[in-house]
Amino acid sequence: MTLLSLLTAHDVQQQLAQAVRQKRKKMKLSRNALAKRSTVPASTIKKFETTSQISLRQFILLWQCVDSLENLAKLYQPGVTKPGSIDEVLKG
Repeated sequence: MTLLSLLTAHDVQQQLAQAVRQKRKKMKLSRNALAKRSTVPASTIKKFETTSQISLRQFILLWQCVDSLENLAKLYQPGVTKPGSIDEVLKG
């Protein structure tokens, strides 16, 4: 079942770009410094922060420099499902 969402793929891309930028600034890293740490060119980092466009591989390289990959991996781990009925609770 697909739930209705007002969030678009572009919205999520913008939020991820903003998160990387905020974390970079909090760490007091320039784009050039982050580029050296991540191996992602500074021009690509600038493009990502301004247009939200980047490859998944480059995003992961940036993310691991500003946060843990474990936190990123948590996004796809299945959550705890809630029981749908009292019978499911009693079986459980």
